[in-house]
Amino acid sequence: MEVHQRNPTKVTTMKGPVSVVGLLGRLGVNRESVLVIRDGEIVPGDAMLADDAVVEIRPVISGGAVSS
Repeated sequence: MEVHQRNPTKVTTMKGPVSVVGLLGRLGVNRESVLVIRDGEIVPGDAMLADDAVVEIRPVISGGAVSS
């Protein structure tokens, strides 16, 4: 599996299948602080990722609109 991480940018190759939670555990990434995306869609924590999957891990950025 190819894992693309953002901020900092990094590409890692890992063996699958593995759950999203398992993948993040291997990478030492807090599940609550990122989104995992496969084929353009957000993947839930209990989803399995195949050995040939390409996934992206993006940090969650929260904020709100400024009212005027």
